[in-house]
Amino acid sequence: MTTLAHRSSGAGSPVVLLHGNPTSSYLWRNVMPSLPGWRLAPDLIGMGDSPRPDIAYTFDDHARYLDEWFDALSLTDVVLLGHDWGGALAADWASRHPSRVRALAFTEAVLKPMTWEEFPPAGAELFRAIKTPGVGESLVTGFLSGLPPEYATTHHRPLLQWARSLPLGGEPAAVVARIEAFGRWLASSVEIPKLLVTFEPGFDTMLTPSMVQWCAANFASLEVVSRPEKAGHHTPEDQPEALAETVAAWLAGLPSA
Repeated sequence: MTTLAHRSSGAGSPVVLLHGNPTSSYLWRNVMPSLPGWRLAPDLIGMGDSPRPDIAYTFDDHARYLDEWFDALSLTDVVLLGHDWGGALAADWASRHPSRVRALAFTEAVLKPMTWEEFPPAGAELFRAIKTPGVGESLVTGFLSGLPPEYATTHHRPLLQWARSLPLGGEPAAVVARIEAFGRWLASSVEIPKLLVTFEPGFDTMLTPSMVQWCAANFASLEVVSRPEKAGHHTPEDQPEALAETVAAWLAGLPSA
């Protein structure tokens, strides 16, 4: 198994930033410089500069490659910051390696299975189409051609698989089960500080106010910081300085390792 490509800067305790779909570690370029410690941002398998093996690119596949990357770098006392599917992967890894985790932070992350009614209406029609065989392939091909050059290295297969993996209406069952499993850990891990950073919602925001309220009511030791700046789903692109400022201030207030 090949170690994932990653960005790295600084020194000290590791802060790992995990991107989601359809991005890469490039997403974090304007967030990393303002965070303390040893900042690391991997490219998920099949995305960015990481290898493109002939695999299905399921959640399990991404988690397996991330496990190997964390172990190859012997990362412990880790702070994780996740966006989109990177938030789900961060919570999943933390739930299976709690002794190696210091704290968890999220922004616009996939953190619970959703009903179609919970999902923002503007995106429901699109994701129903993406999950339709034949239709989704055509949509993703067109979407890839419109990506900014910095993200155009993303392979079409993980992009499509991630979109089809969004846990809506109880499907896909394997992904729902995995998210429910780390959700139980997020609810019980009182000893692990957690942060959820939100912004004034943009048109494509995934974490609606009701979803944020659900997280606040269900995750132990969670602090929710609501920023007044406006941002869409890709908060590290839209408001990198505000996001970094909030995470850095939160980290400064954590107990010493």
